[in-house]
Amino acid sequence: MTTQKPAGESLAVAVPPPVAPVVAEKSSSHYKGFVAGVFSGVAKLSVGHPFDTIKVRMQTTSADRFAGPLSCLVQTVRNEGVRALYKGATPPLVGWMFMDSVMLGSLTVYKKLLGKHVFGLDAAATGAGAAAGGPALPSYGHGIAGIFSGMTVSFVAAPFEHLKARLQVQYAANKADRLYHGPIDCASKIYRSHGIRGIYRGLASTMVFRSFFFFWWGSYDVFSRLLNKHTSLPPALVNFWAGGLSAQVFWIVAYPSDVIKQRIMTDPLGGKLNDGTPRFPHWRDAAKAVYRESGYKGYWRGFLPSFLRAFPANAMALVAFEAVMRTLP
Repeated sequence: MTTQKPAGESLAVAVPPPVAPVVAEKSSSHYKGFVAGVFSGVAKLSVGHPFDTIKVRMQTTSADRFAGPLSCLVQTVRNEGVRALYKGATPPLVGWMFMDSVMLGSLTVYKKLLGKHVFGLDAAATGAGAAAGGPALPSYGHGIAGIFSGMTVSFVAAPFEHLKARLQVQYAANKADRLYHGPIDCASKIYRSHGIRGIYRGLASTMVFRSFFFFWWGSYDVFSRLLNKHTSLPPALVNFWAGGLSAQVFWIVAYPSDVIKQRIMTDPLGGKLNDGTPRFPHWRDAAKAVYRESGYKGYWRGFLPSFLRAFPANAMALVAFEAVMRTLP
């Protein structure tokens, strides 16, 4: 026997609870990538600068001066002290915080733009390899975003890396015997003699080098996916291993272009600066000079310290970046 409902109730319709309207992602959320990049830059500098000093010295000298990275390390410490390993650290101390902020912040923005306008993805759908809150792009999509971020950050990176390289290849133990007495002195002397073009010496080679970010961020996504799928590692360790391994992939493919870049950035500027005669007016001139001096091996000179530095420095940088991205509101 069924009970008849009151007439009024039979006409009632169940009304679902109100749903908040879908709103476009606020552009203010983009700030997280830039803030997280600052922490990434500090972590990278703390771990990696001594390796970078050895790398730059190896890249810009012949085997007659340093037989290998260990020889370079020993001679540097013996002749100039341990502090010499941190020569040129001030530009990247400021620069890497700013550079990683721009690189990782713009990377986050480019991934979201590609996800929305190229791959047609929902911004709320996140992928295992994406930075916290990033869209689930295919791996090559992360690589494309990496190229765009590399081009963007080159305009910030070039002057900092230029000053750093010139300070790193000053071998005089006595500060008074050096042409440049610090980053500000270096920048002011170059600007007075060659203007803003002198400060931006090596911009084109920096952009060539950073175009290889395709391999860094593409492989970072691949490693992140594999680690999330086949291991039970917590997010911080996934970021650590994926960040370190992807950085090594990047350096394997990008290293020859970095050698050429360092040659250009440490080439005498000449003119009023009176530091010698310029040798490499164009990228191809530096590339030919490396081959002429040492053959194909010349493009890999100094690779070991760079390769050893890549894992710990970038692993810690990515851990810091992703942790901050997950923490910020």
